[in-house]
Amino acid sequence: MKKYFMLFFGLFLPFLLLAQQDFTISDHRTEVSIPFKLINNLVFIPIKVNGIELNFLLDSGVEETILFSMEDKKEVSFNNVEKVKLRGLGAEEEIEGLKSANNVLETHGLESHNHLLYIILDQSFNLSSHIGIPVNGIIGYQFFKNNLVEVNYQKKKVIIHSNNVKNQKRIEKKFKTVPITIERAKPYIVANVVVDSVDIQAKLLIDIGNSDAFWIFENDKIKLPKRNFADFLGKGFSGDVEGHRARIAKFSVDEFDFKNPIVAFPDLTSIKNVRMVPGRIGSVGGEILKRFTVILDYQDKKMFLKKNSKFSEPFTYNKSGITVQHNGLQWVQETVHLQTVQVASSPNEVTDNRKDDNFRYKFSLKPVYEIVNIRKSSTAEKCGLKPGDIIVSINQNKPYKYSLQQINALLKSEEDIWITLEVERDSLVLKFKFRLEDEL
Repeated sequence: MKKYFMLFFGLFLPFLLLAQQDFTISDHRTEVSIPFKLINNLVFIPIKVNGIELNFLLDSGVEETILFSMEDKKEVSFNNVEKVKLRGLGAEEEIEGLKSANNVLETHGLESHNHLLYIILDQSFNLSSHIGIPVNGIIGYQFFKNNLVEVNYQKKKVIIHSNNVKNQKRIEKKFKTVPITIERAKPYIVANVVVDSVDIQAKLLIDIGNSDAFWIFENDKIKLPKRNFADFLGKGFSGDVEGHRARIAKFSVDEFDFKNPIVAFPDLTSIKNVRMVPGRIGSVGGEILKRFTVILDYQDKKMFLKKNSKFSEPFTYNKSGITVQHNGLQWVQETVHLQTVQVASSPNEVTDNRKDDNFRYKFSLKPVYEIVNIRKSSTAEKCGLKPGDIIVSINQNKPYKYSLQQINALLKSEEDIWITLEVERDSLVLKFKFRLEDEL
């Protein structure tokens, strides 16, 4: 969504809903398993919409099913379409969209008929460039509503269990049960946070579609810690989300404690379009949730948690201060070495099957990476990098050798390593070197 990009759609304003059928498991099965891609703590699953497969962000923080970046998916047909206005996170104004009813969604034995969709028409709203894979939509409440939804971050599978007594008892034996509430079609949990020695009981949105550990909203009791830095927090439906990052002393949910986690404090202008449920002071996101196997039970208002091997990993952030995104493709010439077989003129002749000087060229489409945001006073800004710079090399390696996630992981390194970037700016290739420095 985040820097390393982060996505925050948990505060999308609801609209008038049409009656729609929930997701059900087909063929009398009791569970289905859906493989997913985990990128920047976010879960992406394939779902067919009216027979055409699209890629969705799974997000417990949204009520509606939302589509975008459909210019390459023109074969998808929609029914009962009408124009609407959409508004959500970000400081800008509402955007134009469409509402479509009577759609069929299906994936790996899970089906929903008469499904309501919202379609964002603005093609500049494109998450694919920030994630590094095609992303066509976001799905939330209707996916979670009826069944037991397990997100197994280690196996990279979403497992849908039928919500029955047998499955409930089996899960309760292996998992810690934590009570939740469902308000305005979204799940909430009560946790404890310690900010500047102040211990606060915190009502938080459980937001699988937020790649941060936490978001906290400032109020009379909660103040931004003195040691912090301003940062780009992500992209919402109504524009960029700005705020600050800081460490807090402690976060606890039930028996699980986290010390010195990194927290995002969004600016008030970025959350002005949010309809808050009473008592809510923030969100808990993927950086925390990925440390568990998580099962959400909306029907009985429970969340089941089981620690995985990621539980004790340190909390890190993008120390460089740059946000990198995918900016199209380019043709790249690559050299491919050929192994040739030499034919012997007699049975006793010895031949060398390898010829190192045999090669050919091939052209492949490779990603182009662009710096789109630079944090003020960051080490990258101080060395002279600017938004709009096209990355030519990373530590003397071609940038297309890395996935976007690998670049983000490098910029979040725990160690204070040196990074060398060559960038193209105004048709010139410039070289910059900076060190990752911990500002917290």
